[in-house]
Amino acid sequence: MARLLVLVNSVVLLLFGSDMFLVAANRPPAPVNVSVMHLRADSATVSWEVPEGDIIIGFSISQQRQEGHTQRFIREVNTTSRSCVLWDLEEETDYIIQVQSIGLYGESQASKKVHFRTLKKTDLFPSNSSNQDDPTVQGLDKSRHLQTGEMIIIVVVLVMWAAVIALFCRQYDIIKDNDSSNSKEKAKPSSERSTPEHHSGGLLRSKFHPSVPSINIIEV
Repeated sequence: MARLLVLVNSVVLLLFGSDMFLVAANRPPAPVNVSVMHLRADSATVSWEVPEGDIIIGFSISQQRQEGHTQRFIREVNTTSRSCVLWDLEEETDYIIQVQSIGLYGESQASKKVHFRTLKKTDLFPSNSSNQDDPTVQGLDKSRHLQTGEMIIIVVVLVMWAAVIALFCRQYDIIKDNDSSNSKEKAKPSSERSTPEHHSGGLLRSKFHPSVPSINIIEV
């Protein structure tokens, strides 16, 4: 009886261990090239890359203050997004984040830790960045180029719209002037537009003719 129990336990452990091995083998790899960009006083954007060839259905992000012990988890499935915005951050605070990919058979290992610091509300970009290889600095450089391109596009579109509106106003003024001239021409009295004529085609003449002198004949 004791041998039977030992045999059953061995089989159960073997099956359980094989299942765990299969699940671990099918888990997706950890995300790479994790970076932080668009730093603000109360928000930041995290982006990452996933190795090709694996089916990814979501992601999980752990966020923690460097001086604290409380962790915040952000988990999203049924998405192919490779970025996420972190909200409700405190200004001038150091944070640590890690990203995990979610596959069909579970979650991947956590990525490397990434450190970043939020800005002041009055700051536009960080002023003291000594490590140029820091993902935070790289993300900020990308953000600057993106914002410059967006501003150029906006200015070009505004100039084009201003030109279209100016052309439309000019055409409208021309049409309005033409309509006004036609209305004035129609409003003139008929006596100013033509000279009255006789029904026979000639100009109207006076009805009175000079008198003819009378001749008297005297017989002798």
